[in-house]
Amino acid sequence: MSQITGEWLSALEGEFKKPYYRKLYEFVKEEYSKGPVFPPSDEIFSAFHLTPLNKIKAVIIGQDPYHNFGQAHGLCFSVKPGQSIPPSLVNIYKELSDDLGCKIPNNGYLTHWAEQGVLLLNNVLTVRAHEAASHSKRGWEEFTDAAIEAVNKEDRPIVFMLWGSPAQKKGAKLNNPKHLVLKAPHPSPLSAYRGFFGCRHFSKCNEFLVKNGIEPIDWQIPDLE
Repeated sequence: MSQITGEWLSALEGEFKKPYYRKLYEFVKEEYSKGPVFPPSDEIFSAFHLTPLNKIKAVIIGQDPYHNFGQAHGLCFSVKPGQSIPPSLVNIYKELSDDLGCKIPNNGYLTHWAEQGVLLLNNVLTVRAHEAASHSKRGWEEFTDAAIEAVNKEDRPIVFMLWGSPAQKKGAKLNNPKHLVLKAPHPSPLSAYRGFFGCRHFSKCNEFLVKNGIEPIDWQIPDLE
């Protein structure tokens, strides 16, 4: 597994010493040795590497990495270049188009968001090939809870965008009055029509950032050649 560095290391190093994390580490190490696991081991912590703790402007919480080959790379909802855009991300792009007039891009590669301070964090950070939720309840949930708690403690305005009941449950302990917590149904085709479409979270996020003197996020994902 790749290493966490910088401010994230200071915030999370206590987790690495806990019994649950030692068990998790051994489990994940064994899983990678037995067969395909996603994302690649050097990309497990991509969300932390691309979005340092002190640079976070917004947080989006996903559930499980994509479990087909070539998709997952450590950012929730994002897929690697050359992969088809997953259904939930198609709906996210539709809402972005309606909300901010963003052009729907030709890819689902969301590093442009992560590099601007959008923490794209899954609840569980690894998964066995073709087996959704195969690494759930092994310790990742406790680790990502600690990450969210670290963001909650940041003494500056941050936006949390909680889509669907699992993400909202994950963010149930957010209590910092400086932050903005936005909630909507999940963008999945099964639930997006229940209120994700029309939630305007992207414009609300930017309005909040601007109001607090923070540069807004450029939500337009660039096309890839």
